[in-house]
Amino acid sequence: MSFHQRAVLSAIVVLFASAALFADTPKGVVTKYTLNDSKIFPGTVHEYWVYVPAQYDGSKPACVYVNQDGIQFNAPAVFDQLIAAGEMPVTVGIFIRPGVVPPANPDALPRYNRSYEYDGLGDAYARFLLDELLPHVEAELHLNLSHEGRDRAIAGNSSGAICAFTVAWERPDAFQRVYTGVGTFVGLRGGDRYPTLIRESEPKPIRIYLTDGSNDLNIYGGDWWMANQTMVRALEFSGYEVNHAFGEEGHNAKFATEKFPDAMRWLWKDYPQPIATGLGSPPLQEVLLPDQKWELVADGYKNTEGPAVNARGELFFTDAANGKIWKVGLDGKVSLFVENAPKPDGQRFGPDGRLYTVAAETQQILAYDPDGKSTVIADGFRGNDLVVRHDGGIYVTEPGWDGRSPSKIWFISPAGEKKVVDTGLKFSNGITLSPDQTLLYVADSRTHWVYSYQAQPDGSLKYKQKYYHLFVPDTADDSGADGMRVDTDGRLYVATRMGIQICDQAGRVNCIVPTPNGRVSNLDLAGEKFNILYAASADKLYRRVIKPTGARNFEPPTKPKAPHL
Repeated sequence: MSFHQRAVLSAIVVLFASAALFADTPKGVVTKYTLNDSKIFPGTVHEYWVYVPAQYDGSKPACVYVNQDGIQFNAPAVFDQLIAAGEMPVTVGIFIRPGVVPPANPDALPRYNRSYEYDGLGDAYARFLLDELLPHVEAELHLNLSHEGRDRAIAGNSSGAICAFTVAWERPDAFQRVYTGVGTFVGLRGGDRYPTLIRESEPKPIRIYLTDGSNDLNIYGGDWWMANQTMVRALEFSGYEVNHAFGEEGHNAKFATEKFPDAMRWLWKDYPQPIATGLGSPPLQEVLLPDQKWELVADGYKNTEGPAVNARGELFFTDAANGKIWKVGLDGKVSLFVENAPKPDGQRFGPDGRLYTVAAETQQILAYDPDGKSTVIADGFRGNDLVVRHDGGIYVTEPGWDGRSPSKIWFISPAGEKKVVDTGLKFSNGITLSPDQTLLYVADSRTHWVYSYQAQPDGSLKYKQKYYHLFVPDTADDSGADGMRVDTDGRLYVATRMGIQICDQAGRVNCIVPTPNGRVSNLDLAGEKFNILYAASADKLYRRVIKPTGARNFEPPTKPKAPHL
């Protein structure tokens, strides 16, 4: 027998042995269902299939795998083998097609929701899965499914791939294992922003395996092949657990199907150990401490606002709707400072040790002494936020609340004289000074800009410029920029819809740090070392220890180091 004959015979033996082994593998059951009446995607009909492995008995929550575009990658057969071999846990697979709005009449087209649901950024599809589809599956099939992020994987091909990543990106608490084939990380609906967001955002506990081919699409929306390589480099740069396989295939599922078993083994390796979180970019590491996370200080308020730190490092914040001002001591305990304040909003301490507060209800600027007794500093306009210079001069923003009145910036001199020093912003909001107190920064909430002015000794402003360029979430038309502070190195911290955006002095966002509840209206740096970052986040107040030290504008100016240009 020749070598060639022996090789062919060996291949036949292996093939029959594999077939026999596969025949003995316990097989799961796949059934089909339909989900109607979505509240998140109104009018849509979603077909989906559910794979339940033979090993599932309902005694404990099963892991979950979600796939866009229905059944792909020969997933049920692969799961049969990997679960039987102990290479992945008992996992229920859910394979869902994109939504379709049925046509209004026989001569009309349906509305195809695929690109809208899959290519768009934001949390809509994640909410659809978590609030509608998964509860529907649990109720329809009476399945015991895990709700833990490390127990859930999500995957897809092309637009389904970016959709899978977006779900994990938005809700890493719910999905932490991601598989993508020929991912559409291009400019169809903003997916081309992901590499930058990955580099600048605080890393999330996500493990991801990407596949693509050098003959993938290169069309009006972008270059898929280059985009996937850029994604891998961004994920590696920020310290994510990332793996990839790149071949020569075009825009299809062939290569992703070939690599799927290996990808599943890698994604589920060392289960149930937690998925590691990377350290992030060098600028992020200059700010955050890896062992320090957000901590809840207090909750139950209507709307927290106006965090302000005094010379001791104690923090004061407002609950405007309830007319109260609260104090957080150096021991972390919260106590009531003022019980009946007239809808207090933005606050700062002055060089005289008093707490300066915007009183929205009475349209005044008040100063509270250490005993909580107030004095009127100025009146006649409804302000929003303020900052107090080391000489006692005060800058106040007045947004133009009704949408018709002009937005203004006021200056109140140490002698109590007030004047308007700028107009023209769409909605002037947060305000602060640079550490050397020569530059005034004002957030224009209804844009993606923070303006920079050169502040003059008499309070007047020069050289107005749209300076800090902020990120805007896909779910909004503006950044929602609100409260701001600076640290002693000159970084600007801005409360926005995307979290706290941290900028260098050159006007560039270096880092994005979200809060646990996804909300933040204002912030400050407090504590004995002024290195505890406090975030006023709707009904909650959070804090975390960071590396930099907050600059106090009521103290003499200090010159920060120059930025890297």
